[in-house]
Amino acid sequence: MSASATHADTTVTLAADSNQALGIAEFAIDFMNGVIGDPSEAVLKRTEMFHTDAVLCGLSAIALGANAPNILRQEAIDYASREGQPGATMFGSNVKLHPEKAIVANSSAVREWDSNGTNFGYNPALGHTAGEFGHNDFYPVAIAAAQLRGLDGNAALRGMILIDEIRDRLASVFSLKTYKIDHVVHGAIGSAAAFGAMMGATAEQIESAIGMVVAHYVPWRAIRAGKQLSDSKGASAAISTEVAVLSMLRSMRGFIGPKDIFRNPEAIWRFFEPTSSGDKRWTEMAPSPFDLVLTHSGDDFGVMGMHFKLGLYEHQSAGALQAIIDLCAKNPELLKDIDGANIQRINILAYEPAFGIIGNPMKMDPRTRQSADHSMAYIVATLLRKALELHNAKGSLPAGGGANDEIWKALMLSPYDYHNDAIFHEKSRGLMQRITFEHGGAEYDKAYPDGIPTSLTITDASGAEHDSGFVMYPAGHARNTTADLEDILQHKFRLLANLASDNADALLDRIQGLPFKDRNDVANMNDFEIATRSDFE
Repeated sequence: MSASATHADTTVTLAADSNQALGIAEFAIDFMNGVIGDPSEAVLKRTEMFHTDAVLCGLSAIALGANAPNILRQEAIDYASREGQPGATMFGSNVKLHPEKAIVANSSAVREWDSNGTNFGYNPALGHTAGEFGHNDFYPVAIAAAQLRGLDGNAALRGMILIDEIRDRLASVFSLKTYKIDHVVHGAIGSAAAFGAMMGATAEQIESAIGMVVAHYVPWRAIRAGKQLSDSKGASAAISTEVAVLSMLRSMRGFIGPKDIFRNPEAIWRFFEPTSSGDKRWTEMAPSPFDLVLTHSGDDFGVMGMHFKLGLYEHQSAGALQAIIDLCAKNPELLKDIDGANIQRINILAYEPAFGIIGNPMKMDPRTRQSADHSMAYIVATLLRKALELHNAKGSLPAGGGANDEIWKALMLSPYDYHNDAIFHEKSRGLMQRITFEHGGAEYDKAYPDGIPTSLTITDASGAEHDSGFVMYPAGHARNTTADLEDILQHKFRLLANLASDNADALLDRIQGLPFKDRNDVANMNDFEIATRSDFE
């Protein structure tokens, strides 16, 4: 490691007045080579679960004909590597591809449903609470590098931990969304560093690639603006990862990008958060706006603070979903009429940015899947419609010990809940009209991103109010202690595996157990058939 980095027993600190791009590069090389780094079994297990979750999200999206992933898959085939040369593979194929093309196809598929893991950029022990969220869309980078270098599953898993660590710690010290920049920049930097380290690049080459990513390829949140969202929203991480890997390959061929990019006065960090003023604002050697602390050993990795989505929904809605489940379990009389006649009104209170992102009035009439999964009203109404249907069919919701877990599984939102027929379902639309969504104010805002502070009140037909109380850590949240996370996730995994394959057991065996896979297993990891489901539009 560079002399500019300071070491603790389990962390490395890259000071604001140091060359942090070079420091990230040196950290990545040392971590991948085992010079430093002993992640705990809990870290390895959690990362492996997130990887399984991500892959199954991607495979089911391909199976159901999602537009962007399938376009990028065809593009990747058009760029196929010449036979006999090293290459990476995309899901459901043994064709060796240019790595950046395999990665953009796989990462796009992983992200398409918006149902994989979420981080919140929150490290209060260090006072690093910028709160930039992001997602584990970047694991295909580690698999591709392992395939190119003939590495085993342990090395691939280590690369995934490294990507998550870099991007999550950047997310905790710098909020890109504040400046209308998409959060995927953090993931692109982590991808360039991990891919370079796994490929045997030098620290200077990795620094150069990080410089190129930040100087040439900064995406704005324009991709997420508007009444109805497009393919660009779901493919943002994939496209940024593609250029990150391409930048790394160029750097390894000798292309030299900007150095010391975090202290560069005209890069995003100091431009938006100046560390000097007046005539000195553009002083080259002024520090970056933050110290960066990276964990290499023990339990306190960024991935341990990441949250699982227990179905398909925008993560900001998880508190409201837990509130609906809690209220319906406690007050089953609300569900006695299948049309919801016992539910007069639903009022939701939540924090910013939830209120601004998924409570936006433009989201009250979603007409595309991408808009529906970012509409609080649609997500809550659809879960409640499913609860009404289940209660009518079974006579009750699951009850007794473990009821919360069983209800989550029984009502789990799947891709078919965002099918065109579901988006315009008459009962869902009727329930949506009874939903109001308000900003909860300072009490709610100060509790985020520690939790997902939400409360929900249902007014029944008699005018009585049923209040969920303050929900902070819904099931799936890293700090939730009440749900059986693994049990609920296994239900989700099987649900998605059944969409992606006619042999779900074989598919799950192939994907799970990454630490036990040898180099041949990793090389052939994507060599299986993905089902084609023609009933989804």
